[in-house]
Amino acid sequence: MEETKRRTLPYVFLLLISSFAFQLLASTDATFYESFDEAFDGRWIASEKEEYEGVWKHSKSEGHDDYGLLVSEKARKYAIVKELDEPVKLKDGTVVLQFETRLQNGLECGGAYLKYLRPQEAGWEPKGFDNESPYSIMFGPDKCGATNKVHFILKHKNPKTGEFVEHHVKFPPSVPSDKLSHVYTAILKPDNELQILIDGEEKKKVNFLSSEDFEPALIPAKTIPDPDDKKPADWDERAKIPDPDATKPDDWDEDAPMEIEDAEAVKPEGWLDDEPEEIEDPEAAKPEDWDDEEDGEWEAPKIENPKCEDAPGCGVWKRPMKRNPAYKGKWHAPLIDNPNYKGIWKPQQIPNPAYFELDKPDFEPIAAIGIEIWTMQDGILFDNILIASDEKVAETYRQTTWKPKFEVEKEKQKAEEETSSLSDSLKGFQKVVFDQLYKIADIPFLQNHKFKILDLIEKAEKQPNLTVGVLVSVVVIIFTVLLKLLFGGKKPAKAKVSVEPKKEEATEVSNNEDSSEEKEQNEDTTAAPRRRTRRDT
Repeated sequence: MEETKRRTLPYVFLLLISSFAFQLLASTDATFYESFDEAFDGRWIASEKEEYEGVWKHSKSEGHDDYGLLVSEKARKYAIVKELDEPVKLKDGTVVLQFETRLQNGLECGGAYLKYLRPQEAGWEPKGFDNESPYSIMFGPDKCGATNKVHFILKHKNPKTGEFVEHHVKFPPSVPSDKLSHVYTAILKPDNELQILIDGEEKKKVNFLSSEDFEPALIPAKTIPDPDDKKPADWDERAKIPDPDATKPDDWDEDAPMEIEDAEAVKPEGWLDDEPEEIEDPEAAKPEDWDDEEDGEWEAPKIENPKCEDAPGCGVWKRPMKRNPAYKGKWHAPLIDNPNYKGIWKPQQIPNPAYFELDKPDFEPIAAIGIEIWTMQDGILFDNILIASDEKVAETYRQTTWKPKFEVEKEKQKAEEETSSLSDSLKGFQKVVFDQLYKIADIPFLQNHKFKILDLIEKAEKQPNLTVGVLVSVVVIIFTVLLKLLFGGKKPAKAKVSVEPKKEEATEVSNNEDSSEEKEQNEDTTAAPRRRTRRDT
């Protein structure tokens, strides 16, 4: 713990200094910035729609004094929106979209993305914000089942049809799998280039107008298959056909089985024809609480016949099967080239009525930022949402708001992993020790002390901190037994009848007690029931 504090202290100071410096620049460099340093009530509006039951909270990020917007409950739908003072136009110059998320409890199934909404004239209102509210861009992490990606979806209007179409970046980057703070950045450039960064590192670069980068492509295909074109009835798509002139050979037997008995097989010597492979367990006993009327007639469980263990087999011997050399299966005429083959039919291409040419995407302006997600995890924290017109501004925000926190979290994670690794190594060592102690307890000359050793082992398994003490105790037992084996037990002193009659009597009593104790010990060892140990379970 002290080592962790020592490691993280410099980063805490860096975080405080960076935050102070950042506040001096924040008001002038960003088009929009939300730090959540103050409560969001009144500025962010939670949806009042019935299905959005999740409660948003103004909460600190774990281990920091930095606040964010927290998803506080599991298995809920959440929706909240913040209107911008002025709509942000995406058509002019560079636009940077950036925000932080921290998946404090991981993310097994749910989203942590933002929606950059079109003006309300498009047909939505803050209190009615839901998944149908029209957005221009959706950006951020999403993970559930086979889905694991950082979305970038552009809703673009087709000028010919007037329809808004979702265009997804192909092969988007994956979501970081840890519980640290991460910053997601999308940079839209005037040359139609899009960059996606995670923690300031470029993970994806695409072109908005490239058909290789978006699905579907922003610019539709020039031609499309004619929906009214039909395949002619006489169109033959078969490249090969059965030879109409071929006939089945006279010796072709379609009824011959695939396998037949091996007539040359001989029953192995020693085969026990009259012995079943399984017999009733002779040691099984009907349970005392068995009720034939309720439970049915009791039958002893079956066990493998011990007589069959050393025999080649038991029961009725049958010849093994082998492949039938006369088997040919169903006869089919050989295939030949189809003289009427015309190829695979396709409808003819016609001009695409939805096709248009485009020099630049026709981005819709951003009038609000919304978070509309469904998630099975709580603990998702959103922070430092930024819209800027300069990449350097976004980088400054990353360095001052995100990186100090990330470094603190990374050092803490590293210390926890080292502690966990040490703990796992210790557990592995203890398992090896216990396994060896169980083997030692089975050594014949320790049988009189076996149960004592097993008691010590079981106590150590329940309290691993006793492992070393148990090792010492077992060594003492072994050493004591070895001494007795090497030098024998205590020899009784010879009694002096005439001089010390009382001493002789005492000695005899002592010897008798020793003998009685040894007898009782042997009887206990013999009569003691077999006890269950870890190896029996």
